[in-house]
Amino acid sequence: MSRGSRIIGYGTALPDRVITNHDLAQTLDTSDTWITERTGIKERRIGGTTRALGIEAARKALEMAGVEAKDLDGVILATTTPDRVIPATASSVQLELGARCGAFDLNAACSGFVYGLNVAHGLILAGADQILLVGSETLSRFVDWEDRATAVLFGDGAGAVVLSATDAADNALLGWALDCKGEMEKSLHCDFGGFIHMDGREVFRQAVRIMVETCDRALAAAGLRTSDVALVIPHQANIRIIQSACEKLGIAEDRTVQVLSWTGNTSSASIPLALADAADSGRLAAGDIALMVGFGAGMTSASALLRWSL
Repeated sequence: MSRGSRIIGYGTALPDRVITNHDLAQTLDTSDTWITERTGIKERRIGGTTRALGIEAARKALEMAGVEAKDLDGVILATTTPDRVIPATASSVQLELGARCGAFDLNAACSGFVYGLNVAHGLILAGADQILLVGSETLSRFVDWEDRATAVLFGDGAGAVVLSATDAADNALLGWALDCKGEMEKSLHCDFGGFIHMDGREVFRQAVRIMVETCDRALAAAGLRTSDVALVIPHQANIRIIQSACEKLGIAEDRTVQVLSWTGNTSSASIPLALADAADSGRLAAGDIALMVGFGAGMTSASALLRWSL
């Protein structure tokens, strides 16, 4: 039988602590107006560990899917902020959940969740039946809270999905594109023991172009047009980047999902957080086609067209 994959459950986790723009303005030369106009961010959640947030989101996804951890064939943790260098944080997630399967971290920065979606799909095509994919980040540990260029941007959180094998006729992943432009890696980086450094103007300029390119490639691979897409679920980095890219793609802003106003940039957790928000709010219905697109340090990019099945 030809195989495919589909999402059968999802879950999210966010820390309790909220830091608003007004809070940051008490210690930085900034203001709520300055931050909001340039990024679209009003507040962000801070705290927890990559492991703990990932486990919480994973448990919710497994419960919705009606899947027990012992029946998983793989655990993929997309993260750019593991709790330690060795071993992979995915092993801690696997242990706490009670899974008995392969588990590994995947670091493609803010493109990580879509990279992981493609990897999970590939594992299912190779014979796996159920894969847990988690995007979990604790970026606040790597932020210099005295640097207003980066302190206003990042937050912590996690999102998870369970992918299950299905007949090829019901396959949900319709098309995809992955890329990396290593020559741009210095525009956004963090060394061991250091803080996140970013060339904001260069990242903005490249991100818009890269988003458009990867979306065009995924649409071509799927044989679809932007008019076939019900919702665009972009990486939640900056409202201006999202608006500029969608304008170039010919997609109205009201067809995008935006949660960055209250989550900030959560890297590989941002797309699953936005996906869950769209599903929970009724903006994403069974049969709808969603275009997920990520871009991030590396400079990585990834897009996937997914037919929603819940």
